[in-house]
Amino acid sequence: MSRNIKKPLICLAAIVAAGCANTPNPLEGYEEVQPAAVAEIPEPSTADFPAGQLERGRYMVTLLGCGNCHTNGALVGRPEPGKALAGSDVGIAWTNPLEDARPGVVFPANLTPDTETGLGHWSIEQIVTMLQSGVNNHGGRSLPVMPWQAYSRLMPEDAKAIAMYLKSLPPVRHEVPASVRPGQRTGHAYVHFGIYQSRQ
Repeated sequence: MSRNIKKPLICLAAIVAAGCANTPNPLEGYEEVQPAAVAEIPEPSTADFPAGQLERGRYMVTLLGCGNCHTNGALVGRPEPGKALAGSDVGIAWTNPLEDARPGVVFPANLTPDTETGLGHWSIEQIVTMLQSGVNNHGGRSLPVMPWQAYSRLMPEDAKAIAMYLKSLPPVRHEVPASVRPGQRTGHAYVHFGIYQSRQ
């Protein structure tokens, strides 16, 4: 009879720095931050879509916490006024910084309809596709830090309402930094979220 031994899971945010006296601190060089619990998101600025759809879209964007990553400064607890949903200069590591001294880092995109730095050239259908499949308007797949796997279960009408809401926002020009691959250096701050299991 086999026994199913569960390995302990650990959330990076909950690691205790003390640990074992002989074990090096895996979080040396990191500091704890308090991300914004709920970043404020703006009112629609156009009436190009039905009011009910825009209200539903704003509700869904709030519920899904899109502003908590896609608002500049929100990831470190200091959301920048005027940059709601306009992308983040603070990145998110998508490889393990406890193993990689220079992890891969992605920077949350500008979701406003700015034509140079945001979703201005995206169609409603392209935004819906991105939400539900992680595929962008150039055919590339989003990294897992964008939780499209969960969003794939959105009702089609909710995904469309989100897209309409985003397209109705006032455009904000804000070019986010380019993502970096593991081993490359970024000159920008980043955070890391992850759950780990013991190898023992």
